[in-house]
Amino acid sequence: MTDLVIRALTSSDAALFTTFQDSPFVGRAAFGHAYTSTADGGEYRPDWSWVALRENTVIARAAWWGAPGDTEPVVLNWFDFADGEAEAGAELLRRAPFDKEYEVIAPAGWRDDPAVRAAVEARVAAATAAGMKPLVERYRYRWTPGCPLPERTGRLTFRPEPDDEVVLEVLRRVHSATLDAHARKAIEGPGGLDAAAQEELDFFHWCPSPREWLRLAYTPDGEVAGIQVPAHNPSGPCVGFIGVVPEARGHGYGYDLMVECTHFLVEQGAEFVAAATDRGNVPMAAAFARAGYPISQEWVHLA
Repeated sequence: MTDLVIRALTSSDAALFTTFQDSPFVGRAAFGHAYTSTADGGEYRPDWSWVALRENTVIARAAWWGAPGDTEPVVLNWFDFADGEAEAGAELLRRAPFDKEYEVIAPAGWRDDPAVRAAVEARVAAATAAGMKPLVERYRYRWTPGCPLPERTGRLTFRPEPDDEVVLEVLRRVHSATLDAHARKAIEGPGGLDAAAQEELDFFHWCPSPREWLRLAYTPDGEVAGIQVPAHNPSGPCVGFIGVVPEARGHGYGYDLMVECTHFLVEQGAEFVAAATDRGNVPMAAAFARAGYPISQEWVHLA
């Protein structure tokens, strides 16, 4: 067998990435998007796009994504390989210089289709062989005007909070008892609860939407119930964050926060609203279902 060549692309040969066409079931191709490099006005940077070649033929490829202005990639969200070349795919991930989470993008109910399930599991297995570990599975939602607009309940009041220190304290309270796998991972790290809260706040500042959209929620007696962040990420309007403080749980306030977030974005002209929650976060998944948010995709996260 000929030697394997693994390397990053350049602006002059970025088109090499598309010479290999794998199953569209999972990965960014699941969106119906084609790979395009920033050199051609697309969203993937050639130096963050890697290929494995044998006899000058692409047999595995991976593309790491980052927003405009980012100095390093945020996530790996395109990874595939030819039949029988799982080890080449794993070796590509080992050699690429990016230690970033991998998001396997799959259609809703992917386990019910044998071909889709095989494609997802093959990618997960290759990433695991490269040293990654499964972290969590998440539901991805997409509200559109064709869905009912849930009515506000009127149980909470919402106020902007310009002080990041106040926001950080609320985030620490929310994460002190959380079902979110990413928050738990951050809490288990060296920075603990403070790092988990700061990670959320950094995301709010990273989003191109105004920081002023952030709202704290208050009960009729003036106590903080939680926080909701309507946002725009680089892909469009989204529910940036929903969190209820532990002492206010048990009243279904997560639904109120999500409804307010949806209304706010629609009032800003949003033609869709994206959102996500962990499969294991049963209360939040129930709130999305109640609000009429359909599951559009399921993502498997490895870190």
